[in-house]
Amino acid sequence: MEFKDYYKILGVARTASADELKRAYRKLARQYHPDVSKEADAETRFKEMKEAYEVLKDPEKRAAYDQLGSDWQSGQSFRPPPSRDAGFSAGAGGYRDAGEFSEFFETLFGGGRYAGGQADGRRGSFRTAGQPIEARISISIEDAYHGATRQLALQVPAIDATGQMRNQQRTLNVKIPRGVTAGQRIRLEGQGAPGFGGGPAGDLLLQVDFAPHAIYRAQGRDIYARVPVTPWEAALGRSVKVPTLGGWVELKLPTGVAARKSLRLKGRGLPGKTPGDQYVEVEIAVPSPISDQARQLYEQLEADNTTDLRADIKVSGQ
Repeated sequence: MEFKDYYKILGVARTASADELKRAYRKLARQYHPDVSKEADAETRFKEMKEAYEVLKDPEKRAAYDQLGSDWQSGQSFRPPPSRDAGFSAGAGGYRDAGEFSEFFETLFGGGRYAGGQADGRRGSFRTAGQPIEARISISIEDAYHGATRQLALQVPAIDATGQMRNQQRTLNVKIPRGVTAGQRIRLEGQGAPGFGGGPAGDLLLQVDFAPHAIYRAQGRDIYARVPVTPWEAALGRSVKVPTLGGWVELKLPTGVAARKSLRLKGRGLPGKTPGDQYVEVEIAVPSPISDQARQLYEQLEADNTTDLRADIKVSGQ
């Protein structure tokens, strides 16, 4: 079954107003009515444009068609997603000319063939679930560690008076679960695109991003933090206070620890069934300014240490 582009059939833009749709329909009806047209495909064209106008003139059906049709092109092989709860239940009435509607129309709107007798004019009910909406939310690593509630303003689709989808701003209070990781999605049920004909709204899927942090960076549940230590703390293997998401802790440095060495604090990363770890990346920092006494001590250290730390560096051309 091929997807039908009702806007293309009527020769109008997707933003066409109700009056523009009506004018386009009347123009095509005069051109392709089987009683007056001499063109070979007049009857087929007339049925197609009649079907298109039947959908697009109705705000509810138009909104539902727009929601589905944005991902399809005219002529593509079409099968409705299995999650869609679509159906047009015409009750005792129905469409007088429903037999002229295509399989595509009946698949979307449930058939609704006229069952005989006098149509009582009652309108059927189109029912379909709303589509999910995806958005991004930026939070601090602290929010991910402790959990939080944050207010979020989003542009979300809603149906206007003409039946078209328009973005409207909505403010939501979002609960940030403790231990959420970057790239993870938070699902808010019923906060997505609206349903139609009493159908349920879709869900809102928020992808979590971590805002840049002055101290920490995250890889999965593991946390990395650069911590400055003095040359003598590194050389003598002193205990130093280091920051973690859960507070300050004491860390015993290995004697003679080198710069950029990563020291593991087990279980100090983001919480979870298996908590992450924190890795302390050592940075050797020289305090400034240097006193005369400190300078003398450094000069004595220089005199006592003859190791060339740059001996293994190879420079091209030399």
